Parts: sequence; C-alpha cells; structure tokens
Amino acid sequence: MTQPIATAIAGSLPKPAWLAQPEKLWAPWQLSGEALEQAKIDAMRLAVDDQLRAGITIIGDGEQTRQHFVTTFIEHLDGVDFVHRKTVRIRDRYDAEVPTVVGPVARKRPVFVEDARRLRLLTNQPIKFTLPGPMTMIDTLYDQYYGGSREKLAWAFAEILNQEAHELAAAGVDVVQFDEPAFNVFFDEVRDWGIKTLERAAAGLPCKTATHICYGYGIEANIKWKQGLGAEWRQYEQTFPLLAQSSIDQVSLECQNSHVPMELIGLLDGKEVMVGAIDVATHRVETPEEVAATLRKALQWVKPHRLIGCTNCGMVPLPRAVARGKLQALAAGAALVRAELGWG
Repeated sequence: MTQPIATAIAGSLPKPAWLAQPEKLWAPWQLSGEALEQAKIDAMRLAVDDQLRAGITIIGDGEQTRQHFVTTFIEHLDGVDFVHRKTVRIRDRYDAEVPTVVGPVARKRPVFVEDARRLRLLTNQPIKFTLPGPMTMIDTLYDQYYGGSREKLAWAFAEILNQEAHELAAAGVDVVQFDEPAFNVFFDEVRDWGIKTLERAAAGLPCKTATHICYGYGIEANIKWKQGLGAEWRQYEQTFPLLAQSSIDQVSLECQNSHVPMELIGLLDGKEVMVGAIDVATHRVETPEEVAATLRKALQWVKPHRLIGCTNCGMVPLPRAVARGKLQALAAGAALVRAELGWG
C-alpha cells in the first residue's frame, strides 16, 4: 500500500531573478535566445530540487518555462494573434490586454512535451504537469472567429488539450492537471458545457487526471474580489457535485485561510482531493502544525489515501525564500499527520 497523504504544488513556483522579474505575473524574461532556453532548464532543476529537499511527494516543474499558465500554451497555437490585443474582463474580475482569436485554433506541434521529458529525468517520484483548462483558456482571449461562441471555442481547445495531454502521458507524466479557476465564476457554463469540455480534454488518458479550481493568485484584484464574497465561500457547491459525477480523478479546493466550508469536500465522494493547506496570498510561512490541522480536518470527509496536501494556488508572485518555507511546511505538516496514522 502506498503512503497516505501525498503532497504536491498546485502549479507555479517563483522564478529566479536571473530568469524573470521576481514576484510578478507575466514577468518578462531577463534573457533571450539560447541563453534563455538554458536558463529555463536550469530553473526547472532548481524548482524540482526545492520540492525534493522539502519532502514533497508529487513533483511538478514549477512552470519555470512559462510566462503565464494560460497564454504560454496559447502562444504555440495557430489561429491566435498576439500583436493585435483587446481588453477583456478576466474571470469577471479585472481587465487585461489579451490576444485575439483570428482563425481556427490548431496545435501543429507539441508544446510542453520536451519539458515533461526533462522533468521525468529529474526524479523517480511521481510527476504532475499542468495545462490550462478549456474554459479558462477562452476567458483569457478575445474571439473574432468563432462568432463569440465561448462553447465552440472551448470545444476546439479541448481537442487540442487532449492531444497535448496524451503526449505528456507518453513522456512519463503520472498526473495531468487542467487548471480551471473559471469554474468558480461561470456556473451556468460549467453546468451546460464546462464539465463536458474538461472531460474531452482528459479523455482516454492512461495517467491520472486532475482539475485545479481556486480563488486565484495572491494578487490585489483577487484579494479584493475575495473580500466581497461574504463570510462563507460556497462557490464549490455549484461545481463539486458535477465533478463528482465526472471522469476526472482529482479535484482541488482552497482551504488555508479561506472561507470555504471544508465540509464541501463531502460533495466529492469517490475522488482524490487536493486540499489547499498553504495560503499563497501572504508572505507568512505556515507552521507544520497549521498545515497538519487543515489536513486532519479534511480527513473527516476523505480517506488518507485519497488526500493530497497542496497549495491553494500557484506561488509565482511570492519571494523564493517564502515559497521554499511553505514547501517545507507543507511536507512537514503532512508528515505529522502520517505519523499520527501510524505511517511515520
């Protein structure tokens, strides 16, 4: 039997200052050409080393080769114009200048598969690779080709994502995760076609599949939005029953320092649950005991072998030293609970 209470990062880790401007989303690269490509590889090795030294059990690449978790993938597709940008409302929360869809979207070559092969060579532990989900992709673009039909564009992206995910699995990836923060906003679309397009993206994969749904990076726009959500954040109540009936293996939720009622985990009966035990919106590093308390509480609704201690979201906007401390706290907190269960 495998050890209970695995640990993993949601996705991103801070980049070294010699690679990109620290503590910034969409940070421009500090290098170019071959020097940049080598620097990305070196940064991935450091990100993996930080996780291994901390004691994290499912290893990610820290998204070190990407400027952004959505747009870097889209940059490699046909049909999207990155020069003529438009202003759109992201997640119904803040405005951003985004690329424009000007033709049929298509993937002519692999996007992250070579990165996945490198990650596989860096550790013998299980590895996870993240991709943007279809709904979150369309929410980060302006459409001038699909007639404004978010659903049509989402189905097109689902097919592309499925191609990429199958090649990631063939490269040795154990978990392919689709990031869908848009699921916490557009509930009608999630019900009507969001779950279906997510399942299409994950269809037929030989590895585990996951979806990450959160309340966003620890940036000002997200913090202000969360301040207006009231005493209880029950957005997951809209999506978890649908995901429980889906083919997706793992589902995340944000717990540490959030107002999410943890009993909503009970809506995910039968799924593996990634419990956010690390707050990414603060520089304060959690103690192992605080992480353990969150994981212990989650055990009321999910069995130990289906529980994965995780971060609430990506940590790219944080200082590297803070992120390393949070990794160590996550691993140490999970170890405390394992010991209590007799798996010390």
